[in-house]
Amino acid sequence: MPILLRWQGCLQRADSGPLGRQLTLIAGLVLCALMVGLPLVTRSGLSLLVLASGLLWLLLALTTTPGPLVEIDRWILGILAIALLATGFSPVPLAAAKGLVKLVSYLGVYALMRQLLTLAPVWWDRIVAALLAGNLVTCVIGIRQLYGDSGELARWADPNSVADGTVRIYSTLENPNLLAGYLLPVLPLALVALLRWPGRARKLFALTALVLGVAALVLTFSRGAWMGLVAEAAVILLLLAVRATRAWPLLWRRLFPLLLLLGGAALLVVLVTQVEPLRVRVMSLVAGRQDSSNNFRINVWLAALDMVQARPWLGIGPGNDAFNQIYPLFQQPKFNALSAYSIPLELAVEAGIPGLLAGIGLLLASLRSATSLWRRDSCFSLPAMAAIAVIAGLTVQGLTDTIFFRPEVQLSGWFCIATLAAGASRAEGRG
Repeated sequence: MPILLRWQGCLQRADSGPLGRQLTLIAGLVLCALMVGLPLVTRSGLSLLVLASGLLWLLLALTTTPGPLVEIDRWILGILAIALLATGFSPVPLAAAKGLVKLVSYLGVYALMRQLLTLAPVWWDRIVAALLAGNLVTCVIGIRQLYGDSGELARWADPNSVADGTVRIYSTLENPNLLAGYLLPVLPLALVALLRWPGRARKLFALTALVLGVAALVLTFSRGAWMGLVAEAAVILLLLAVRATRAWPLLWRRLFPLLLLLGGAALLVVLVTQVEPLRVRVMSLVAGRQDSSNNFRINVWLAALDMVQARPWLGIGPGNDAFNQIYPLFQQPKFNALSAYSIPLELAVEAGIPGLLAGIGLLLASLRSATSLWRRDSCFSLPAMAAIAVIAGLTVQGLTDTIFFRPEVQLSGWFCIATLAAGASRAEGRG
């Protein structure tokens, strides 16, 4: 057994006590509360739930036999090790330490999710149900904003943008881009719930969450999230087409998915050219520096590249506090920023080239595990499809934004990664 796992299970006898027998149930309920509360609970409330999740994982790990470390787990441990080094060598170690604490706390949630799903996969559906419940409330509040005072919504209309005058909803999250980022990982999970859950009532619940989620995401007018949604739809269509045509002749097995994607692309072109709000927003993508949002991001990216060039091996340390202290030394005048507005750049800024490579390694390992699970006919097959779609969507959005690092988005992403790690662990255990 690896040294890292030897401490786990050392209190296994405690599992016979009242607390030990109910620990799995308590962990599941806390995770459900966390997921339903992502868009609804204050940051202090989320912090308490995240802390409770980490402590519950420690108790659960001490009272259960450890499973194998899968490839995803090893990459996550590598990311944590690099973050520790980056914190130790940071020019602002105290600020970086705060970022490290946040990272460890989120990984505690991941660890609890992974342990729970490995022990009891039935909790996947319950956690998704909690996530969809929070999504429903958030979407209803957001869509209702269209019928209220438009003055509040107008503060997100940039008069210097090509898309000036666009009304964007933000619901309980106070930011259209954050709302879009929160919805992006929820939608594939809602679709899989619709396909997976039995009974009309459950399917209606999942369908309602899916339809309102898509509507709310579109109404955020977040360009990165729109592109992420297109990527998610393409992945799901492709995977479902491949599975549905497994018994078809070889030629049609290869042609049908391609024709399906071409048809989807044609439909997208028609929508963009015929629906004016979509056309205006998409045109802002190709406006270059003429669009104020594009110009702002380009200037921030150039400053972030200078930061990476200055500290290429271990970066400045994790977290937005470290970024906020170092970025002013590199920023261009009048272009203040809270992050690098690009996940690859943010990883390189915080932990240098090793941190970026470790992030790419985790991404590839997750995709390998997901495709392996998708090919199997098991309880993790459809969740693996959702995870692939979520990874595609968040990756596309993350090229031009760092909304992923907010807990409302990041914890949903860790849930998908934990699903893949749990599925891989159970598969190795059976092997």
